[in-house]
Amino acid sequence: MPKLLIGLGLVVVILTVYTLVDCALADRNRIRGLPRWVWIFVLILVPVIGPLLWLFVGRGRAGGAGGRITRSLAPDDDPDFLQRLGRESRQQERIRQMEQELADLDKPDPRADSAPRPDAAPGRDPKPADPGEGEQPDRRDV
Repeated sequence: MPKLLIGLGLVVVILTVYTLVDCALADRNRIRGLPRWVWIFVLILVPVIGPLLWLFVGRGRAGGAGGRITRSLAPDDDPDFLQRLGRESRQQERIRQMEQELADLDKPDPRADSAPRPDAAPGRDPKPADPGEGEQPDRRDV
């Protein structure tokens, strides 16, 4: 008789722990009748009847509330998937354009190196127009 009581006590503890974990991790749409926190109190405070109530009343079907059956869509039929693809392709195009603009900014301007300055004579170093740019002003000008 004591072995039977120990065995039944172990079954009750295992059932209670299983139903507590199931209740705590269940999706909100699967919980019926009472809020989650109330079910947890019932499972803890009413040892045998609480877990049985949870299994037969509180836990809804895995298919979702109302018995709706959801079907999966092929990727080309799913509007969310198609929108995400379009958004990703536009983002990739923007990144490519920005990288091209940055690469163009890093390149030296070929016109700036090859074009002669208008005030420079061929074969001579141009003099700075402002005396403060490297040439000492004449003492007579001061």
